[in-house]
Amino acid sequence: MRKIFMCLLVFGFSAVSVASAFALGKDEKPRNIILIGWDAAQRNHMKECLDRGELPNIKKLSSEGTLVAIDILRVTDTKSGWSQILTGYEPEITGVFSNSRYQPIPQGYTVFERLEQYFSPQDFFTAAVIGKKGHVDADAPVKREIKNEKQKGKLLQKKQSDGKIIAEDGKTYFVVQGKPYYNASQGMDLFENGLTKNEKVVERAIELLGQNANRPFFMFVHFAEIDAQGHKYGENSKESNDAYISDDSGTGKIMEKLKELGIYDKTLIYVTADHGFDEGLTGHGDAPYVFLATNDPKVMRRGIRADITPTILDRFGVDLSKIQPPLDGHPLTRPYEPPLW
Repeated sequence: MRKIFMCLLVFGFSAVSVASAFALGKDEKPRNIILIGWDAAQRNHMKECLDRGELPNIKKLSSEGTLVAIDILRVTDTKSGWSQILTGYEPEITGVFSNSRYQPIPQGYTVFERLEQYFSPQDFFTAAVIGKKGHVDADAPVKREIKNEKQKGKLLQKKQSDGKIIAEDGKTYFVVQGKPYYNASQGMDLFENGLTKNEKVVERAIELLGQNANRPFFMFVHFAEIDAQGHKYGENSKESNDAYISDDSGTGKIMEKLKELGIYDKTLIYVTADHGFDEGLTGHGDAPYVFLATNDPKVMRRGIRADITPTILDRFGVDLSKIQPPLDGHPLTRPYEPPLW
């Protein structure tokens, strides 16, 4: 309990504020889980908005569960961030080290695929509704034979993502790695990215909720505007701050839709970020401080990005000890003391 209390104090809550009217019992399994991504949401900026009363939906959500710190131990960029969050693995397992060093995540390793395997695919719905196009993408690998120098020059001039020339069996090829979610997108019900604006993301998410309210589901909903406005105007700009408010508003609309459908009290919601932002700047080269806000009363401690998928799987009842290779993360719903070495 002391750890929970200290985590709450970091964010300006008291232990009393955790008392919740949320209907899902502490030890009851959820019927549904929604993971909401606030891309590039810096922990301190989020707290400042919260203190000013600009994030009423995060306040309400965390009052039903908790709000804890998530610390990043690796690269603070999008590809590596969401890959860790959505698999529970470090990059040595997924092959996704950064925005420029990556590969398709091995088949079956994402939270979507794990849940499709655990539940009957016919009776369980998995979806990703994503604001970004680049870095949270599922493009197929490309391997194209180069027959002459003119063709080689044209291919290199296009500067396709991480494209490179290789020689194999006496032939020359232009090769482009597949994107991280290429395999995952084949093993889930819906993968849709590039929606850009929060309004479009919310509209699509609400549409899918309405269509799938009668069966259990896991949905990833990704908002891209904090990242976009931070890169364009700077982390402390009005535009960036407005994007936090927009993310909160979108989160609230999803919460309201769940209530309208009569399934809010059967649904756990986790809100987190892939990385933060360099204070006052337009990049996130060293931005390791984010957060997890949730209505899950079982979350008991702070953690790292790789802890998110184990938390989701654990709450759905998946036996983590049977997962191979073993997950690098650990459920935030259970005590864990990282080893010193």
